[in-house]
Order: sequence, then C-alpha cells, then structure tokens
Amino acid sequence: MATSVTAALLIIGDEILTGRTKDKNIGYIAEYLTGIGVDLREVRVVPDVEEEIVAAVNALRHRYTYLFTTGGIGPTHDDITADCIAKAFGVGIAHDPRAVAMLKERYTPEELNEARLRMARIPDGASLIENPVSKAPGFRIGNVFVMAGVPSIMQAMLDNIAPTLETGARMIIETIEAEGLAEGIYAEGLGQVATSFPSVSIGSYPSFSASGFRNQIVVRGKDPDAVAGAAAAVRDLLGRLKGDRAPL
Repeated sequence: MATSVTAALLIIGDEILTGRTKDKNIGYIAEYLTGIGVDLREVRVVPDVEEEIVAAVNALRHRYTYLFTTGGIGPTHDDITADCIAKAFGVGIAHDPRAVAMLKERYTPEELNEARLRMARIPDGASLIENPVSKAPGFRIGNVFVMAGVPSIMQAMLDNIAPTLETGARMIIETIEAEGLAEGIYAEGLGQVATSFPSVSIGSYPSFSASGFRNQIVVRGKDPDAVAGAAAAVRDLLGRLKGDRAPL
C-alpha cells in the first residue's frame, strides 16, 4: 500500500483574516508538498490571539505527521507565534545564541535593538531553520515547523526544510477536459465512476474565461492502476455523453 505522510498548515495573523494581506503561501506550500510526497490535509487561519494559536497547534500537531506555520515571528509586539509554540509544547523560551549570531550577520550592534532581538527568541529544544533572505531564522520543535509569513522568506525556509522531511508516495494527477459538457450533464455518471474507484479522488472544477465556461475533471490517487482506470472511465463517460447530445 502507498505510504501516506500528512501535513497541516496554520496561517497566523489578523491581517489575513481582515483581508488587509492576501495570502500567497497556501497554494505554494500545497503544491510544494504534493510534489515531494506529503499530503496537505488541512489549512487553518487564526488571529494573533494566544489561546487560539496554542489550541490550533496542539490540535493539528497531534493529528498529522507534520504541522507547518507561517506568520508571527517578526520584531513587533503582535508577533507572538514563538511564545505560543513554546506554551503549546510546555517549554521555556529565550534568546538563542545561534539565532543571535545569525542576526549579527545582518545588523550592526547599534541596529540590533530589543525589537530585532525578539526574532532570536526560540523555544527550548528547537532546531533552527536558516533564512538566507533576511537572516532571522524559523525553527522546528517536534513535528512543527515555524516559518515566516513573507512569501520569499517562507519559500527559502521551505527549501531548507524539505530535505529533512519523511515523504510518501507522490500523488498521481490526471486532468481531463470536459469539452462542451456542463457539470449537470455528467454529474450523475461521474458520481458512479467515483463509487467504482474508491481509492482515488475525482473532482469537477468549472471556470470561466473570455472564451466561455471550461470544465475540468481531475483524478487523483497514489495507485497508478487505479488512477489510470478511473481516468479511462471518465473519458468513456464523457465520450458517451457527447455522442448522445444533439448538435449545438
């Protein structure tokens, strides 16, 4: 049976929930993890509220192989993620000499004020995630990876994390164009195909562009034979439905 390694993503920040900042990390992380054989199963967004962050961290880290977080590790008063992670794990937190040394690579002694030193506060027992963009590190404790919310920094951190991850079988994805057919026409038959192939996921995704409506059916799974069989059944269904339709 294909090995499954699972993950959750916790997005932290009032600015995401108010709409001031448009999240650019979810799609990137989902695609990245899928590509290396880690199944992203859940995404949550929480405000900069200690009890909500702690509760979410404890719920998700016990449910999945890995938990990734973004946001809340900067120098301002509302950057409370590190403290919340320490509380979730029941450990202390202090300025980490390794993290301070990293910050000194970027800032002069005069520039390295108390606010910037907040970015060197790391929960006890955590390992650091290097940040080649701005030096302030993320960290890992247990199965939780704590990353910056700035997309370019998060992406660099994720590149450093990836080689350390256990990975499973990669998702096989087949995309089939339902040309000229509306969802309502093939919905019943598609449900029957899905029932016949329980080990795969089959989804229908409509979109609209200047050229009109476009429907795509996506078959996902980790068993190559099952994915191929389901995709063939979908193509057969669409072919039969097109043949039954009167000319437009």
